[in-house]
Amino acid sequence: MKLQIRFIPFVALAILALLLALWAGLVRIGWALPSSPDLTMAHGPLMVSGFLGVLIPLERAVAIRQRWMFAVPLIAGAGWISLLFTPFVGGLLLTLASLGALMILGVMVRREPHLHTVTMFVGMAAWVVGNFLWMLGFPVFQIVYLWMSFLVLTIAGERLELSRVLKPAPGQLRTFSLIALALSAGTILSIFELNWGTRLNGLSMLALSLWFLRNDLATRNIRHPNPLTRYIAFCLFAGFIWLGVGGALQLYFGALYAGPFYDAALHSVFVGFVISMIFGHASIIFPAILGSPVTYRPAFYIHLVLLHLSLLIRLLGDLANQFEIRRWGGLLNEIAILLFLGMTVYSILKARN
Repeated sequence: MKLQIRFIPFVALAILALLLALWAGLVRIGWALPSSPDLTMAHGPLMVSGFLGVLIPLERAVAIRQRWMFAVPLIAGAGWISLLFTPFVGGLLLTLASLGALMILGVMVRREPHLHTVTMFVGMAAWVVGNFLWMLGFPVFQIVYLWMSFLVLTIAGERLELSRVLKPAPGQLRTFSLIALALSAGTILSIFELNWGTRLNGLSMLALSLWFLRNDLATRNIRHPNPLTRYIAFCLFAGFIWLGVGGALQLYFGALYAGPFYDAALHSVFVGFVISMIFGHASIIFPAILGSPVTYRPAFYIHLVLLHLSLLIRLLGDLANQFEIRRWGGLLNEIAILLFLGMTVYSILKARN
């Protein structure tokens, strides 16, 4: 495979947004690090619209290869950079980037009008609405569920696409559709009635977790003879568990505005589910973008185990209202992500030799 050097700046934009988001996250969780108010407040937007807002449209653009599509991750990159200096301009650019990403998904739906592409399209629409409301001044605690639905439905659509080899029965697909519809309804409801919208979101994510644990390839691949396939399966399986945990917490607590329970409900999904999915899909995403394989190494399990153990520590600190436990759990979360980045880069470089 030939290394696609031209796409490296795009990936660098995404990774830099991730690193700044991690720094801001440490400040928010209580570590005394130099920062600015704009950076600290940008933790969530940098993760969702900066890091993943660059990476997800880039992956689509590389796959479809229409030139205009590559403007979308560039606009997202310009958006998160602007966010640190002029938040309104940053929000405007990120909203434009999400609209561009929705147009990319529109092309995908037109080419392949199936349940998985429609699911991803709805997820992308949630990102657009969330960014637009955020730009208008809606508080993050309210529109965060739109950003969450963006990532959950995007990943759900991707997993549904990959699970087509199992030929799910029509009844299973109908169940998936109902769950995705309920999640979309809960997300819309949360804009107007946060408590019941959050609870419907939580119930939907809990149901989606159970659906994937029963129907996804990951459950079958945990005993796969290929070590990379088995590692990916463990990443996905753990992610589905955390999706259910996050859903259960949202169902139980309802509307949350700040504090340790809010931290637990959100990071169960954003860290436990989304980051674990990124760990598992990295060996697919980075070769697709950069044209270079990620060579599997048993050391991959170090960052995977650390991510989930540290998240468990963080949630125990949250639920017991123990600030120091929560703080150390958050730090270990980020160390796990940094180890993942380092190991992935190392594996790509070794594969080139």
